Amino acid sequence: MSRQVQTTQFAHNASRTLVDAHTHIFPPEFARVRASLSQRDAWFGELYGNPKISLAGESELFASMERAGVYCSLACGFPWLDDGICRAHNDYLLDVAARYPGRIAAVTVVSPTQPGAAEEAERCLRAGAVGIGELNADAQGFDLADPGSLAAVVDVCQRLAKPVLLHVSEPVGHLYPGKGTSTPDRLQTFLFNFPEVKVVAAHWGGGLPFYELMPEVASLARNVVYDTAASTYLYSPQVFRTVIDLVGAERVLVGTDFALLRQDRFIRRVARLELSADELDLILGKNAERVYDLSLGGVDA
Repeated sequence: MSRQVQTTQFAHNASRTLVDAHTHIFPPEFARVRASLSQRDAWFGELYGNPKISLAGESELFASMERAGVYCSLACGFPWLDDGICRAHNDYLLDVAARYPGRIAAVTVVSPTQPGAAEEAERCLRAGAVGIGELNADAQGFDLADPGSLAAVVDVCQRLAKPVLLHVSEPVGHLYPGKGTSTPDRLQTFLFNFPEVKVVAAHWGGGLPFYELMPEVASLARNVVYDTAASTYLYSPQVFRTVIDLVGAERVLVGTDFALLRQDRFIRRVARLELSADELDLILGKNAERVYDLSLGGVDA
């Protein structure tokens, strides 16, 4: 399937190249040792300890993409605390990306407080990863507001002109597994300490775009884009129109958080919103191509 002829029943522009900027897949062996991993990693245990919760792999993701009309998915790493598990997961994501060139791209993860995190980030980026993440302060034992534990990894991303994907959560609202405490105030401090790095703030940045009505926050967030991962669980659909009006359509990336949410249903909901064709083109693909410097053209599947 070439990107030029790819179509979807959910988007009225048949030439639109759909990109899901936030998905998660796991090596098959991780599913087989789920119970052991749940004991070793508290965050994984909270989110995936229940064997009824899907641990999708590349075959499930690719089948979902075909149903949803998604041309490319960014497969993001899980925020493991153990650097050895990070490396094993990264090797899997890099292998999948190599086997599905242009269709699945790897966003690999490191544990920032562990020795060798910066070296692992550089290894992955030079091996074809398009970014580093999803880093999660609660899962991995760092504080977004403390530059010390993040500086080396951020330096690698900045030097290689690759974005860092950060888990950010809301300071108000309902509790849910995996919410955490990486709230917009901490992200603001991170941006003050690292003003030049490209940042993808997951889950609508925990609400940071609403604070961009403050000029000083807007200035700090100039290199930030917001992905929509898990949006259905967090906000009403009006969040799309509101954030686009606040910060511009060029700073929103549609990400489903597959397998947490179904790609086809999520994209169908987005396509039904009162957004212009140009806005949909940006948030459903062009922004992700730009931010992650994706190579999508001319690939047959």
